[in-house]
Amino acid sequence: MQNKVAIVTGAAGGIGAAVVHALRTRGVVVAAVDRNEVTLRETAAGAGVEAFPADVTSAESVESTVEAVEHALGPVDYLVNAAGVLRMGEARKLTDADWHDTFAVNTTGVFHMSRAVVNRMTQRQRGAIVTVASNAASTPRMSMSAYAASKAAATMFTKCLGLEVARDGIRCNLVAPGSTDTPMLSSMWHDETGPRTTVEGSLGAYRLGIPLGKIARPADIADAVVFLLSDQAAHITMHAMTVDGGATLGG
Repeated sequence: MQNKVAIVTGAAGGIGAAVVHALRTRGVVVAAVDRNEVTLRETAAGAGVEAFPADVTSAESVESTVEAVEHALGPVDYLVNAAGVLRMGEARKLTDADWHDTFAVNTTGVFHMSRAVVNRMTQRQRGAIVTVASNAASTPRMSMSAYAASKAAATMFTKCLGLEVARDGIRCNLVAPGSTDTPMLSSMWHDETGPRTTVEGSLGAYRLGIPLGKIARPADIADAVVFLLSDQAAHITMHAMTVDGGATLGG
């Protein structure tokens, strides 16, 4: 992976920032993309990482950003779609804005960035894409309908894209995390019992706990992303790797 070029969205924090770090330690030149410009600059501090503030919900912003990345760093070899938002609430009580904002980032953002990058990758007949989805894409969760639906849509889009571009030597895979120690997870907790309930599960919410007995670190997810980008996964495409400590019982 030495000297390859990667774009990572959602790079300002959480899983995205962990992916940036994991790629950089392997010698990848990283274009860190996020709309939170202040935090993004902190993530991009250091050699081998360059910040490219952008809004993945805007096709124009994405296209100009990808063009700028290739002009500054060279042809993109890897794309990691890690940008994501969470809007909690019962399905029937979600607002139009909750639904729209969730899909704009989690689904349409994946479409915008994947399209812009793949259109360049096909000319070179090589490349690898990993979309960070969620185990909620295949397992119902209380108060997470918009998030789960958006991740399910992103999952199937990525698999369909992978089918279409396999002939061009481009692999498209997914990592589906479960509960991971990020601000997104902590935003779901109401008090100090949150971490324990996450690990033990909640009968009232029909939610299993985590058999491995611990919440994932962002680095755990990043390691899975790096594997799927690497040549070690050279014959893997259209695959969703669940990294949730067994929370969905292998589902």
